[in-house]
Amino acid sequence: MLLVSIHDVSPKFEGEVDRLAGLVASRTGAGRFAMLVVPDHWGEAPLARDGAFRARLRAWAEAGIEMFVHGWSHRDPAPRGFGARHLTAGEGEFANLGRAEALRRMKAGRAVVEDAIGRPASGFVAPAWLYGAGARDALAEAGFALAEDHMRVWHPPSGRVLSRGPVITWATRTPLRKASSLLAAAAARRLLAPLPAIRLAVHPADTRHPATLASIGKSLRILLERRRAGHYSQLMEPPFVNMPLDEIMRLSCAEPRV
Repeated sequence: MLLVSIHDVSPKFEGEVDRLAGLVASRTGAGRFAMLVVPDHWGEAPLARDGAFRARLRAWAEAGIEMFVHGWSHRDPAPRGFGARHLTAGEGEFANLGRAEALRRMKAGRAVVEDAIGRPASGFVAPAWLYGAGARDALAEAGFALAEDHMRVWHPPSGRVLSRGPVITWATRTPLRKASSLLAAAAARRLLAPLPAIRLAVHPADTRHPATLASIGKSLRILLERRRAGHYSQLMEPPFVNMPLDEIMRLSCAEPRV
């Protein structure tokens, strides 16, 4: 299975999200991917006050797209730690929050997203996949069925890990990061082939770089030659639940293309 997600879905990036949704759907089929929705990106794009974009989100959800709550503002105004300061441009919102504040933002974000889509959110993903201890503690009581970070997907109420392996994604903030992420994506298509579920994530900024878009399109094409696009919720069903490592390795397919 291939799990594809579009991050930072917000009225602020409506044009970019449209372009990514078109690209992804042309490969996966309509509705066979996820959107990670930011309730108020950097305090500049409140979803609750944008009726037109709310209607679009509801239509996407009705078409089968999974909707995740993606933080509250996506911004960490006082980043601490190497990853939060240097790797995320101040966007690791949940990296340093205490449990109470993390839980408050999770609940507030869920209310805004679910009011827009008219159904329960599929889960929660922290911005930049960064969770501090407070955020991890809050997840256990926030009631989300699914959560993910860069290396795994899990069921927060029980702590059960549903899938392991790094996300294939792209960086575009500097020429060096862009070039290295293109190489990393090509390598990941080969190295992650044995896994029963591979995750691929795209961001609005990817649309501004032709080489990145080309790499995304190629990755989707190659990966979907040997697997089907699916939904995160399928990780809660057999054969993925508690799949042992030897079974994961048994499912390794023939030598993949790059």
